[in-house]
Amino acid sequence: MLTALLVPVFFMFFQTACESLTEPSLSVRPDSLVIPTNGGVDTLIIKTDASSWSLENLAAPWIQLSATTGSGPEDTVFVTVTDTVSSTRTATLILTADGAKPVNIVVTQPYHSLASNIRQIDIKKSGGTSTFAIVSSAPWTLTCDVPWLSVSSNEGEAGTHILTVTIAPNDTDEDRVGYINVQSQNGPSLSIPVNQTGIIFPSYNTNPLPPDITGMPKTAMQLASQMYAGWNLGNSLEVPTDETAWGNEKASQRLIDSIYAAGFNTVRLPCAWNSHMIDAKTAKLNPAWLARVKEVVDYCYAHGMYVILNIHWDGGWLENRPFYWAQEEVNAKQKAFWEQIATYFRDYDEHLLFAGTNEVHADYGTPTTEHNEVFFSYLRTFIDAVRSTGGRNSYRNLVIQTYNTNIDHGVNYLRIPTDQAKNRLFVEVHYYDPWDFCGDETASAKTLWGQPFAQYGDVSSWGQESHVLNQFNKVKLTYVNKGYPVILGEYAPTRRSALTGDALTRHLASRAYYLSYVTEKAKACGLVPCYWDNGGRGNLASGIFYRGTGATFDHQALKALQTGAAKGQYPF
Repeated sequence: MLTALLVPVFFMFFQTACESLTEPSLSVRPDSLVIPTNGGVDTLIIKTDASSWSLENLAAPWIQLSATTGSGPEDTVFVTVTDTVSSTRTATLILTADGAKPVNIVVTQPYHSLASNIRQIDIKKSGGTSTFAIVSSAPWTLTCDVPWLSVSSNEGEAGTHILTVTIAPNDTDEDRVGYINVQSQNGPSLSIPVNQTGIIFPSYNTNPLPPDITGMPKTAMQLASQMYAGWNLGNSLEVPTDETAWGNEKASQRLIDSIYAAGFNTVRLPCAWNSHMIDAKTAKLNPAWLARVKEVVDYCYAHGMYVILNIHWDGGWLENRPFYWAQEEVNAKQKAFWEQIATYFRDYDEHLLFAGTNEVHADYGTPTTEHNEVFFSYLRTFIDAVRSTGGRNSYRNLVIQTYNTNIDHGVNYLRIPTDQAKNRLFVEVHYYDPWDFCGDETASAKTLWGQPFAQYGDVSSWGQESHVLNQFNKVKLTYVNKGYPVILGEYAPTRRSALTGDALTRHLASRAYYLSYVTEKAKACGLVPCYWDNGGRGNLASGIFYRGTGATFDHQALKALQTGAAKGQYPF
């Protein structure tokens, strides 16, 4: 009987003792974290039946914890890392609770790289496709934040991937931007903006007139025969925004009086237009700027001079964009600008010529099919815009350029656009050969040119007299003999006035010889020579006149130009 009573008592004691030896439960989910390369936030779920828990962060100041203690039974801790790493790092968090076995939590922030070969994509209004590369050291995913963008793949493994983005046409009148967002697994992210134009410029041909040949009797060839010699008002009206920003004083009647008195009867006016819009959304030109350009044109008209008015570099909005992606927008702006320019100057007689572009190029190499096609469209738009305004513009002589105004590119690639006005087109080229004499600013530059100076040894190995004749004869055969006179829109070897003594004397004499020779041979081959005067009077400049007073600065160069112009006789 006693034994029977002791058994339950012993069992109860044994059960109580065992229960007192059981460890409190302690767990965490997950038991390891991977934080992205560029930082981020993750969570820990801590469960325990102990009265409290503690989370210890040992020697890892780059990890911030939202809580380091808690009382259970379930708590959430946010783990934050704000830094970006350039190499992988790890740390261990230790989770403890009274009587429980500690739990180690490994936190890793791996280094992953993610990059693209482009910073942004610019696309025309009509849409299209563009390719780009993603280079990642980890798997990645891709999303677009707008419905008008789609990409050929939305995920990939580590490595290099070439992707194609398709952009729908923009049916609005507003520019828009969408983003291609790429996120690498546990790594950095990147966002590529896609900019699509919505610009539709209004037509500025609001009052076209019937054709009027009054004051416009001469064909291009007839007009060229009257253009004795030309001079450029360089580094002035073509300076973006402010014509004095490159150091030259504003052109005045007194300056043009001096140019005329020196024997020049043709003035080329390089001109900026894009930087003189009053509304970029409509491409409307500033009336004050049009009036200023007119003022300079009128200085020339006061002497019956011929004026070639162009669209010049002006930040490269046209000049550096012979690309399919830019074609639509540039042509729209070409049309808007020339409609305004042509309308504003429509009543001027044949002494005013328009030139559609300047040195359009992608680089200084051989143009591709894309470059040539797009550039041709810029010339086509120019001609059509001017002619559409009617009046005297129906017969005005116009000047089109070769690609980069390069002679060889012109001979090999230029197509003459059709024109409703017959025999009213000039071609324009520039000539700075050999460059190591004309413009090179490096140690390899040459200071002398021509056979009379070869004995002194500092003459270029190419581009001498025979080269001049060869190049100009190419132009004559390709254009002049076919009824297209040519404007030699720019030529000038810079003046290397940093030289001293005999070296300077020989250089200046050689430079004068170059100017006389090139001017003479240009005219003999049917090219109207227009010297590039940038107004500068220091080393590596080409100014001949003081812009403020009109006085002659470089008498030697001026005399050489006058001599060459007098010797040269047009073949027409």
